[in-house]
Amino acid sequence: MAAKLDVGVDFTRRLYTSHMNRLSRALVSMATGSLRLKHPGLNYYSDLLDMSWQKGLHDSDLLVTYRYHNRPPDIGPSSLIIKHSVSPEVGIHGIPMNNFCHSQSQCVRLSKLWIGFDYVEPSETDSSKGKATSVYFKRFHFSHDEGHSISTDRDGFQLTRSGGPSDNVIVVRQESRFEDENDNGFTNFSFQMELGIPIPLTLLTYNRFEVFAARGIKLGPAMFFSRMSGGIVVGSFAPYQAFAIGGPSSVRGYGEGAIGVGQSCLVSTSELSIPLSKKLTGVIFLDCGSDLWSSNKVPNNPGQRHGKPGIGFGIGGGIRYKTPLAQIQVDYAINAFQKGTAYFRISDLIL
Repeated sequence: MAAKLDVGVDFTRRLYTSHMNRLSRALVSMATGSLRLKHPGLNYYSDLLDMSWQKGLHDSDLLVTYRYHNRPPDIGPSSLIIKHSVSPEVGIHGIPMNNFCHSQSQCVRLSKLWIGFDYVEPSETDSSKGKATSVYFKRFHFSHDEGHSISTDRDGFQLTRSGGPSDNVIVVRQESRFEDENDNGFTNFSFQMELGIPIPLTLLTYNRFEVFAARGIKLGPAMFFSRMSGGIVVGSFAPYQAFAIGGPSSVRGYGEGAIGVGQSCLVSTSELSIPLSKKLTGVIFLDCGSDLWSSNKVPNNPGQRHGKPGIGFGIGGGIRYKTPLAQIQVDYAINAFQKGTAYFRISDLIL
C-alpha cells in the first residue's frame, strides 16, 4: 500500500462585536496549517507510521505515531508515541479582559514533550467497549515569548513543582470507553485515570481523574446533543495541571480559562441542530462551566489572583455549512456579563 499525504488549513477566529468590520484581516491572522503523512506497511504490512504537524501563528504541534500489530494476542496492538507542542499558557495564567470574553497573555509559553507507548487491550465480544493503557515520559518546560527559560510568572509565583523552568514526570494512564450508536442517536462515555510520578521522587505524586459523557437524540430531522465532562486532580500537582474553564472548546463566550482555574471542574454543553437544507444546518446551544469552588486549592491560586469568577455560562446560536472544499462554522455566544463573541471557523480546507 502507498503512503498518503494530507495537507489542510484551518481558519479559526474569535470576533468581538466591535471588530466585525475587520473580518478578512482577522481570519488570516489565526490561520493554522496541518500536514499529515500515513505510511502503512513500513516494516510489516500491518504496521502504520502516522505523522502530523500543525502550525499556527503562536503555537505548533508535532505528533509521530508508529503502530505495530505483530504482538501476542493477549497484549493487543501497541503504539510508540512522540509528541511535542509549544503554545502560550493562556488558560491558566491568562488575564480575563473585555468582560471575560478574551484572555490576555502574560508572555508565558509552555513546551510539552511526550515519549511513550500506548497499549490497547484486545476487544472481546463487544466492539463498543475498549480499554487502553499508556506509559509516558513527559517534560514540561516554560519560557518567555522572547525565548529564554523562566521559572516564575510576572507576579513572581512559581510555575513548576521543581522550582526550575522544567518538570519531568513518568505518567501511567488508563482509559475505559463505551460507545453505542443506532438510528435514534448515540451514546459515548469514557473514564480516564492518570498517575504522575515526578522526577525526582521527592516531589511526590499526583492522580488525575476525568469523565466524559455525551448523548445524542434524534428528534425527527433535528438532533439534540448533550455533553458533560468533569475531573479532579489530587496530590502534589503544578498549576499547569489544573483545569482551565472557558473558551471555544469549553464554554463559548469566554476567553481561554477566563471562567476559572480549579483543582476540579464540571463543564456541560447542550446543543440542538436543525437542518435548514442539504448543506446548511442551524444550531442553538447553552454552555456552562464551574471550577466547583476549588480554585484556592491550586498552587499559587492563579484563578483568584486574576479575578476569575469560577462559574459562567454562554448561550447562543450558529450555522454549519458544508462545501466540496471545506466546512464553514459560525457561532455567536453571549456570556453571563452580556458580552457577545462570534467564532468563525473554516476547517478541512483543501488547497
